[in-house]
Amino acid sequence: MIEVRPGGRRRIDRVLAADYVRDLDRLPMSALRERRDEAAQEETDLSYLRRLLHARIDIVKAEQQRRASGGQTSVVDQLTAILADNALGPATGSGRHQTLEPSRAGEYRRRAEALVGDADLSDVTSLSDGKLAEALDSYREQERSVSKRRREVQIVVDSFNAEIARRYALGTASVDELLDSERRRANPRGEED
Repeated sequence: MIEVRPGGRRRIDRVLAADYVRDLDRLPMSALRERRDEAAQEETDLSYLRRLLHARIDIVKAEQQRRASGGQTSVVDQLTAILADNALGPATGSGRHQTLEPSRAGEYRRRAEALVGDADLSDVTSLSDGKLAEALDSYREQERSVSKRRREVQIVVDSFNAEIARRYALGTASVDELLDSERRRANPRGEED
């Protein structure tokens, strides 16, 4: 389960703190963008963890189905098809275009793999039916927790985007200011291109 710790130092603790989106209309545009980008990175990382969990759920379910049908083809031999089925299925996410890469991919992969300590998914065939069912339950519970936090973070990102859009609509923010700030960030010493 992903817990949010009030006053915690992790990014998710900051992003989901009540004061993170308080008084957005008073924040400078640079602070709005900075917080929005931080929240968007957290959403990207949660999405990555969610995809890892979906893959593990699919592998365990495929092994359960193989056993139930008496199939002889190993899950390892079916791995490409198992993972492709999920990738080609209908989208159930927010429909957001993700331009960011996961920043903590290794940490999340280790966390997902540690969820069920004795469920080595490289050899699901060695697990008893009971252990497979336990692994599936654990992965599903964790996926629900990750999805819940991801939706909460999406609301935060949407709040920042709405405030930024409001400022553009009112004319209190301009594209020229954005381009200038991007140039300064790309060239902090003010050197000519």
